[in-house]
Amino acid sequence: MNSYAYKIGPIVFLLVVCLFAQAQTPLTAVNKYKDGSAKVKKGDFDGAIRDYTEAIELSSHLASAKSANSRSWNTGGAESDASQVTVVDPFTANVYANRGVARYRKGDLEGAVQDFNSAIRIRPGLFEAFLGRGATRRALGDLAGARQDFDRAISLRNKVPEVYNDRGNLRYELGDTNGALSDLNKAIELNARVPQFFSNRGYVYIRKEEFDRALADFERAIQLDPNIAEVYQGRGRVRLSKGEIDRAITDFNRALELDRSLVSAYLNRGLALMLKGRDLEAEKDFESCLALKPQLESEVQQRKELAKQIRANRLHQVPK
Repeated sequence: MNSYAYKIGPIVFLLVVCLFAQAQTPLTAVNKYKDGSAKVKKGDFDGAIRDYTEAIELSSHLASAKSANSRSWNTGGAESDASQVTVVDPFTANVYANRGVARYRKGDLEGAVQDFNSAIRIRPGLFEAFLGRGATRRALGDLAGARQDFDRAISLRNKVPEVYNDRGNLRYELGDTNGALSDLNKAIELNARVPQFFSNRGYVYIRKEEFDRALADFERAIQLDPNIAEVYQGRGRVRLSKGEIDRAITDFNRALELDRSLVSAYLNRGLALMLKGRDLEAEKDFESCLALKPQLESEVQQRKELAKQIRANRLHQVPK
């Protein structure tokens, strides 16, 4: 069955932790760095960007340039580009990487790439910068570039489960199902307490039509965290494939209770409702799906045709 069932797993960013600073790093820069990281965790991305920008200025010769010519100093846009900075310590690269995270989460993808580039220019072995740039490139549609960054991140640190999860999701997107499975297996091997890893692997098993394994992964994800919408959508998709229509609808209902914007749950619940003969309810789900994502018109039509075919086959199977 052609299915718009997969929702990309969460992009994982790792803030660079400042365990120590070089002797020349001003304490004020370190404090601004810590303030910025605290604001990222609270969701105050504008505030975090301001703090990180100050930390960059204070930890580089930009601070001197600002003092020398304060009227011409510009703190907006692509300020503090590493190509224009005489860096006095690698601490600055950490700040660029974290500002890239804040910019990504704010939705400034191009700005995030610039910051990750700057971090890598200063510290070519900064794992978090490659991980962040890979996720950002993927969001921009540069899948080849994202793959290169994830590969580089793993070459730098091969025991971080998050990067295997992200590369596994990317491989799924590229159609490399076996590669995706390999990466997600590795992520789970390294940390079997993250529900999203099991959920993401469950979707890979759906594509491979290994529904019992997919079901087991979704069940495990629910045990770890019973409040993730995509997990119920995935389990509902498996139950739908196994002909358990009522149980599938229950799962889709729960998914939409948790996330009213989950397009795939509307799409698949619409199919399930049509299979139950509840066409008016199904039509409402399809309308909700298209209101959220109009480009899925062809998917909606495929669902409707599929439901009609299955119902017609049932009629032919009734003894005369």
